[in-house]
Amino acid sequence: MRTYSFLPVLSALAVSTAFMLASPAMAEVVKYKATLDGGQQNPPVTTKGKGTATLTFDTTKKKLSWNVKYSGLSGPATAAHIHGPAAMGANAAPVIPFKGKLKSPIKGSATLTDAQAADLAAGNYYVNVHTAANKDGEIRGQIEAAK
Repeated sequence: MRTYSFLPVLSALAVSTAFMLASPAMAEVVKYKATLDGGQQNPPVTTKGKGTATLTFDTTKKKLSWNVKYSGLSGPATAAHIHGPAAMGANAAPVIPFKGKLKSPIKGSATLTDAQAADLAAGNYYVNVHTAANKDGEIRGQIEAAK
């Protein structure tokens, strides 16, 4: 009678299981932040408005999530979004709109293209909150890697 060893089969099963379980762990979540104020607007805006944005980017799913908190604006937010690509102080068009209610806190997410992910990582995006009194934006903050 012949006996067979299951060791090679079990080894292969163990290796493939390890790869399957490790895949989600390989996903990297990068944290970003922005401090918003009128001084970062171009041209600068005199306002009591201020805010913060915390963002996370899942590099595997290419999903950017945000939580933007603000206070002291001259009136209700009429629009809010991420602009770019632009270095600090430069202006650019909106690329990622914040949909839904714009009351603080603004929460949401979007799937980025490879080019958008590269611009985000390079620090070439900013968060902008607009009001009726400041149609070009009342508060703004450059997005940077959180430390």
